[in-house]
Amino acid sequence: MAASAGGDLPTTYDVIVVGTGMTESILAAAASRVGKQVLHIDGNEYYGGLWASFNLDNLIKWVKDCESGEHLPSDLDDSNSDVKINNGEDFVFLKSSASHISNINLKWHIPKKNNEAQVEQWSRKSQTGHEEEGEGAVVSQPSSGEGSHSRTHTNSESEKMPSTNFIRNGNWTQEDIMREYRRFNIDLAPKLLFARGSLVELLISSNIARYTEFHAVTRVLTWLDGELNTVPCSRADVFATRYVSVVEKRMLMKLLTGCMDSENIVQEFEGFESKTFLDYLKSKRLTAHLLHYVLYAIAMGTDDMPCMEGVERTQRFLNSLGRYGNTPFLWPMYGTGELPQAFCRLCAVFGGTYCLQHPAKALVVSSDRCVGVVSCGQRLVADHVVMSISQAPSHYLEDPSSSGISRAVFITNKSIMPAEKEPLTFLQFPPGPTHPNTVTVIEVGPSTHACPKGLFVLHMTCKQNKSAREDLQEIAGFLLMQDDVNPSDYDITTDTQSTQTSGQESSSTASEGGSGGDDTATVRTKPQVLWSMYFNCAETSKSLLNANVPQNLHLCSGPDLELDFEFAVQQAERLFKTMYPDLEFLPRAPDPEEIIIEGDTPDSPEDEEANSLESDEQASSKQI
Repeated sequence: MAASAGGDLPTTYDVIVVGTGMTESILAAAASRVGKQVLHIDGNEYYGGLWASFNLDNLIKWVKDCESGEHLPSDLDDSNSDVKINNGEDFVFLKSSASHISNINLKWHIPKKNNEAQVEQWSRKSQTGHEEEGEGAVVSQPSSGEGSHSRTHTNSESEKMPSTNFIRNGNWTQEDIMREYRRFNIDLAPKLLFARGSLVELLISSNIARYTEFHAVTRVLTWLDGELNTVPCSRADVFATRYVSVVEKRMLMKLLTGCMDSENIVQEFEGFESKTFLDYLKSKRLTAHLLHYVLYAIAMGTDDMPCMEGVERTQRFLNSLGRYGNTPFLWPMYGTGELPQAFCRLCAVFGGTYCLQHPAKALVVSSDRCVGVVSCGQRLVADHVVMSISQAPSHYLEDPSSSGISRAVFITNKSIMPAEKEPLTFLQFPPGPTHPNTVTVIEVGPSTHACPKGLFVLHMTCKQNKSAREDLQEIAGFLLMQDDVNPSDYDITTDTQSTQTSGQESSSTASEGGSGGDDTATVRTKPQVLWSMYFNCAETSKSLLNANVPQNLHLCSGPDLELDFEFAVQQAERLFKTMYPDLEFLPRAPDPEEIIIEGDTPDSPEDEEANSLESDEQASSKQI
């Protein structure tokens, strides 16, 4: 799959793809699948670029690399000194994608390690009180269940460390978390997939689904009247929820049925074509709660969203319900960075060549064509070059100053809302007087391999207004405890079982009683932030290209603000059709057992048809 970072490569290809981002990887797979010779290079030592997923240690290294400000050279350095250009050709030097990351703020909110007095107290307790711990001692034992990440130690010295008991009480330290750094998969660009969205359909139709694995989102929440509420998604949810009256349930079902009635869609929305979706909802005389559910949670819109866009978003939400779970969303196991790698695997299977740590320093341009790229002292020639906009020179863009995305990642000690089973949560936080933009919140836990057992990872994303910290800190304050934890705050004699039960009861009381409950109890039930990171990333999906871009240079945008991968898939297909208008975009790849090697006896037509049907069924259900 991968070529060595050292040594020379063949110099001529049909397609050279620079960067392993989502759109670039889809294009590489599509070109390789139809028989094109593809070279896929990336200057990083990991796949995904700005779409990558990292364990905690590598994420911290990525932050340091971004803060170091290392950029590609603006003139020929030693590695390029032997590369010659012909008459009429020019070098066009590329930028580092790290230049699109700014305002990074990384912080630990817990002690680095336990102090000596606590260690001594724990040691005394461990020698005399194991029998008194009861069920608490069982919690720390390794579990054989799938997805379990209980702490284990390999020597007697580590078994004497106090961290096991501290973690059982929820009292994590920096040392505890970093000891488990490999169990984290933290995304730079967290996104969900609609169960009937373009990416899921492409994964099935191309048979790339066999490289992927997903977990259904278990609940959709919204922020209403100062507290979290569960959004009724399905018909069963609507009629089961106690937060919606009988009259409201009928109104909601009638509205959703109207949005899905394709035969009468023109008549239903006549006169609202130039109005907002909010105007349409108000015309239906919805209550404030129903209006909130539909506009902010189901359509995931804003007050000024055009009516027909709101209808389209509502239809997309409803169409995906029930396919793989009770919500319309899927989350990729091990993080969204797994998805570009799945397409890279297919590209490699069909002959694509991969080189990580192989940066492209410059393009070789002649007139209105890109002849090739300069990488690691070689001149590499191709009919087509695919590259991220983040690396493109500014003079290729109509307006180089693009908009931005504000991102925040939190490691917390529990979920934002208790549940009987481990939840996988989606929350669209509505705009307010002091935060004008909607905020997308995704919370994932150990069962998705995002973090160790006992922890959760919370992602926040919104349109950049100021810095990421300024844009998102207020929303984080509604959901999380962000104060630093001092070593003296740790009470190691606290009984685990009673602490957890008390927290759940307090949370349940606060939820049922609304905002009229005890303020102190409400604060106590919030998850504690153990580690946080804020950063800004350029949003290039709306970047306009100018006439300076060579005809055979295809620029791909990075992560966008939308919840799903719709834009990346559509852009990849559009660029592929520009490159190869007469070829099929990502036709189905055969399973290994379907490949006939020369000399083998092919199956009968009946067997081939049966195998095909079985493969299609497996492709549509496997892992998803």
